[in-house]
Amino acid sequence: MARSKLAKFKEIAESDLVLEAGKPLFENIKGKWHESYFQNDYPIILEIGCGKGDYTIGMANLFPNKNFIGVDIKGSRIWKGSCLAQEQGLTNVAFLRNFIELLPEQFAPGEISEIWITFPDPRPRKGEEKKRLTSTRFLDIYESLLKPSSLIHFKTDDLALFEFTLDLLKMREAKNLRYTFDLYASDLQQNTLGIQTTYEKRFLAEGQTIKYLQYTR
Repeated sequence: MARSKLAKFKEIAESDLVLEAGKPLFENIKGKWHESYFQNDYPIILEIGCGKGDYTIGMANLFPNKNFIGVDIKGSRIWKGSCLAQEQGLTNVAFLRNFIELLPEQFAPGEISEIWITFPDPRPRKGEEKKRLTSTRFLDIYESLLKPSSLIHFKTDDLALFEFTLDLLKMREAKNLRYTFDLYASDLQQNTLGIQTTYEKRFLAEGQTIKYLQYTR
């Protein structure tokens, strides 16, 4: 029988893999992720809008000497990712349940080494531009938390969102910007580590092309 949302919320409230409001560490983790959570000094990589944590889990398996944090506000999605991490015995994974715009409350400047933005809501309606996870205000937040010369990756199926993001990055004169409108026909495919999210698999099955870009802070 499928667990109800209330059951899932109860499980993540009891999980050491999930930080959310009400947990002591949630309020005091800023600048202390290495010492207070991971207990190592390995680089920290974020997956923004992680959903079920496909990239978080996938990268954690590929790189045991790095730490990975999936960030999302949807508790039922984070529940799935935290369950998978626990089942696989991963010790280099955490999930942060919070709004993306509040990241500066949980991370200090320079605490992050890399960021992945994977298939966010395209927010296509007029007037929703500021809510897009690749809008100016969000890019400013990401870049404020990253170490110098760190990579930011972005994957989407949505052409309008990709063009919006690409135009913005060109205006910002983003460094080392590389991009493709068809990832699987590009040599940039190797940069995405062979990981596909649940949404990505669905879009590919529907015959859509995947767009990808990367740049450095």
